[in-house]
Parts: sequence; structure tokens; C-alpha cells
Amino acid sequence: MADGSKPLPGALRWNIGDLTVTALNDGWFQGSLDLVTGISKDEAGALQRAGFRPEAPVVTLNAFLVTGAGRKPVLIDSGYGHLGPATLGRVPAALALTGVRPEEIETVLLTHLHPDHAGGLIREDGSAAYPNAELVVHAAEAAHWLPDEALSRAPDAAKPYFENARKAVAPYGARLRRHEGGELVPGITAVPLPGHTPGHCGMRIVSGDKSLLMWTDVVHMPAIQFKQPEAGVAFDVDGDQARATRKRVLDEVATEKTFIAGSHLEFPALGYVARDGAGYSFVPALWVAGETQ
Repeated sequence: MADGSKPLPGALRWNIGDLTVTALNDGWFQGSLDLVTGISKDEAGALQRAGFRPEAPVVTLNAFLVTGAGRKPVLIDSGYGHLGPATLGRVPAALALTGVRPEEIETVLLTHLHPDHAGGLIREDGSAAYPNAELVVHAAEAAHWLPDEALSRAPDAAKPYFENARKAVAPYGARLRRHEGGELVPGITAVPLPGHTPGHCGMRIVSGDKSLLMWTDVVHMPAIQFKQPEAGVAFDVDGDQARATRKRVLDEVATEKTFIAGSHLEFPALGYVARDGAGYSFVPALWVAGETQ
């Protein structure tokens, strides 16, 4: 692997005790204020402008690699793969910069089965992108997306999400492990964060006295949802539950000064949450030779 003494384009690393967490940027996709729920489009647009972002949100996508402490590499989510627009699908290139080969990945921890998190599990020919990996996903997530009856009863507009989830896990066969929380691999514990999807989980990474909470999709649009946690996104399966989860998590991490990372925070996507009036602000972590500051 590269020595961590300088940033790698598309991949930045932090030391968490004896572990190294590398943020892998998958790219971005063009969002829209039409995706925002819970607040008016006018308020959402004003928050975007106040945050010096384009009024039409650009949504970042990240995955994360965990290495060190004598372990085989663990990947948290896989990016969009070939299923998304041309601005996405960059996790393999970012992973290559770290020196880790896909066949070395022993475990892929899936936060949920939306295509921007699971689509990169497969190559264009449908084969496994990580041929030696075990997939680990919450049992409620698997039950929501994977059974035949789930696909048959899904609304027509939602069927592609179910079909893509099934395609993504299909080549792994029996190497799909369902969990209901708890420690998934040594040092990484699932943190249920339901609402966005039924089995949506963050991952808490702990080594020694250091820790990181990868909260996956608690926030999709940073300029909007930190300032106004009432704001959700149209692809929340249960918008009310997702909103309650977001409010709870933001309060907890701000109170406890938790080091966090997010799938849709602007790259490199690690930092802290501070209270800011009635809402919150994201404070990016400083990156200095791969060390958390």
C-alpha cells in the first residue's frame, strides 16, 4: 500500500488506533431540490445558496476501506459500479491507489442495498467484483429487497431498486451473511439507523481508545440537512423514521463529539458535528499525513 505520507486522488486515509480507514470516492451524481422532503423547495434552495453550493444539489458518494491490525481488508459499501451515471463508479480506481486488490477483500459490509452502495459488487458481466469476499447485510434489509415476493409486490417505479439489489448479491451465493446488529468483524460493530431503508446500518469502527462512526446515509445533502434536520429525501423508505433517526444521531454525535464519516458528505467525508443555532454544522477533520487531528 502507499505510505500515507501524501493524499491519493480519490482516496484519503486516517489512522483509528491500529486500524487505517481510507475514504474511497466513488464520484458524484446530480441531485435536485425535487428530492427534498419535509421542507419547502424555497427553503431548501435558500439553504443550498447559503452553504455556497449550487441550488441543484450535487451529491457525493463514498465507500470506505478498513485495513491494519493484521486483518484482511474490509470494504464498507461498494459504490454504484456500472449501474450509475458516468460520474460514478470510481471505487475500483480509488481502491487501486491504496494497493489493495479486489481479490484481497475478505469482507464487504453493506450499510444497505440501495444501488449506490451495492451496485459496485458486480462487474458489467454480472460476476462478483470481490470474488473472495463475504457479504454482510442486516437481516431486515435482505428481507425487504431480496425475496421474490418483495419484488412482485413492489410498485412499478420501485422495481428497479429491488432488481438491482438482487443482481448485486446474486454472484455471492452462500457468501451472504445476514446479521441483526452487534460486532460484524473484530473492531467493527453495526449501528442500526432505520428509516432510510428498513435495515439501514452505520458502522462503528473502534481500535484502542479511538473510534469512528460511519453513519452512511443519515445526511445526503449537507448544506440542507445539517441546518434543517427535518429535511429528508424522496428515496427514504420511511421518511418519518429516517427523520427521527437523523435528529437523534445529530444530537448524539454533537453532544459526544464523535468522529464521524458519511457516504454522502463531501469528500473526504470525515469530521465532527457542532451545534449551530437551531441546527448543526459539519466541521471537516484536518488531514495531516494520514493522521486524525
